[in-house]
Amino acid sequence: MAADRRDGDGGSTVDSVSAFMDRKAVAQVMDQIAAFLELKGENPFRIRAFRTAAKAVGSYPGDLTQALEDGSLASAKGVGPATLQIVQEVVNTGRATMLEELREQIPPGLVEMLAISGLGVGKIRQIHDVLGIDSIPDLEAAARDGRLARLPRFGQKTSENILKGIAFLRQASAFKLSHHAADEAAGLRAALAQLPGVTQAVVAGEVRRRTEVVRELVIVLVADAPPSELFKRLSQFPGVHEFAGQDERRLTLRFAGGASAQIVVSTLVNAGAVLVQATGSEAHLQDLAAHASAWGFSLTGAALWRGSEFVSTPDEPRLYEALGLAWIPPELREGRGEVAAAAGGGLPRLLERGDLRGFLHCHTHYSDGSNSVEQLALAARDAGYEYIGITDHSQAAAYAGGLKPDDLLRQADEIDAVNQRLEGIRVLKGVEADILQDGRIDYGSQVLERLDFVIGSVHSRFNMAEREMTARMLAAMDNPFLTIIGHPTGRLLLSRDPYGIDLEAVIERAAATGVALEINADPHRLDLDWRVLPDARARGAAISIGADAHSVAGIGNVEYGIGIARKGWLGPADVLNALSVDEFLTFAGRRR
Repeated sequence: MAADRRDGDGGSTVDSVSAFMDRKAVAQVMDQIAAFLELKGENPFRIRAFRTAAKAVGSYPGDLTQALEDGSLASAKGVGPATLQIVQEVVNTGRATMLEELREQIPPGLVEMLAISGLGVGKIRQIHDVLGIDSIPDLEAAARDGRLARLPRFGQKTSENILKGIAFLRQASAFKLSHHAADEAAGLRAALAQLPGVTQAVVAGEVRRRTEVVRELVIVLVADAPPSELFKRLSQFPGVHEFAGQDERRLTLRFAGGASAQIVVSTLVNAGAVLVQATGSEAHLQDLAAHASAWGFSLTGAALWRGSEFVSTPDEPRLYEALGLAWIPPELREGRGEVAAAAGGGLPRLLERGDLRGFLHCHTHYSDGSNSVEQLALAARDAGYEYIGITDHSQAAAYAGGLKPDDLLRQADEIDAVNQRLEGIRVLKGVEADILQDGRIDYGSQVLERLDFVIGSVHSRFNMAEREMTARMLAAMDNPFLTIIGHPTGRLLLSRDPYGIDLEAVIERAAATGVALEINADPHRLDLDWRVLPDARARGAAISIGADAHSVAGIGNVEYGIGIARKGWLGPADVLNALSVDEFLTFAGRRR
């Protein structure tokens, strides 16, 4: 367990936690105001101003009170005079007069409906005006009893889709995307590490296991101060909305901005056992407890015991070693055979960032990206990659500025020029070509053959029946120029379910044809799902990690893809872009 020592006093801790919570709370207020204005039919520019301010405030790196006093927030991009005034009011008083006035004018339930997929402002107004519905429960009842379907321009299909959207919203509202959760956890950990008496603060739970979505933040504090003293300090922090004690060493904090976290306190002598319990899934902990019992130990009260004798575990390796186990990486602690593998010496050497030699799947300003070929190449080189594969959208993706064949030729010339200028990085010519409805790859062979590799992705007709979608994908994989299937199930986490597809058949065809399947590392996708990766590897399918970067900042997406690969038990030998550039090109060219 790495030591994260405090570097300040109690006052600075209050400031850090207060700043963290104020940003979340104020950003939420701005977002709510924008939603109310949208339902009122206000000027779109005014609505956008509040949404922009919400993002600016939510990501502001410093303390808002200080930023208001010294004028730095006023000069921050995205914060204008009107929105700045509301920030000032919320920070100083904890309330926003404008939001309260809007709540008097518009039922809050209508704002909640905006989060339902496919239900826009116009339909919400129609539902409210005609049926008098102003809450999601009432909307659900109207969808079930037929009132919704009888509205003009609705119908049974729309009604059914709204029911699905309500169910999805209820499920999604309990979770955060992994990158949002990781950012929140890092900020909270840094603040809690400064508490007097705390010697280590470690992020645990689902964030540490790198799950694709996170229900709750968990922070373990190793301290030489009594838990009751720490909890008293925590209960007095600004921004704490609710303080719920679970036992003498564990509590849940809920903050005004909507965030919540479970805080677990341990002494150093027991830190390993506590961190293992706070990190592992329920299934992992059950398997570990069963193994401990077989070895004459017990895991009781977040501690390791041999009979009535307490066993000291100051770190995780000490606990696993006492049980005759290799240390199990946090990503694997899901109860999927990792305890047995650790007992038998069968844990894999998992993929690490340094294993990746190629950076794949990125978009330039030729389509819907923000940067040039050279800018992305330089950023990839600076990040330690040996080669980068440029893959702008194809012509069928007109909504994303898809490239015509002549555009691809111009880009190819530019890539040749960049390769002549730059050292230490090689730029490959690729494309993210749409897989059309009938399974054809966008562009003919005379265009595709000029490229180094091709990613094929589904970007349309997501509602096809499973048999049709599967046939579409399998047909695409028969194209000899196809190298990689991009985001194979089309899911958008907490937003859109995967489309219907026989993934087992796709994996089988991938192994047979030598087409790789992508782990799309965009944290909104993380597709393929980590649960299917061991089966894909066992069947012989190649796996690539694609950042789906639309800017230089998107290069960091790769870390999320690595987390998914590690959860799927993948090592460097299992990942396509761990190959050298020549090996990668050999892979891409051997089907042609």
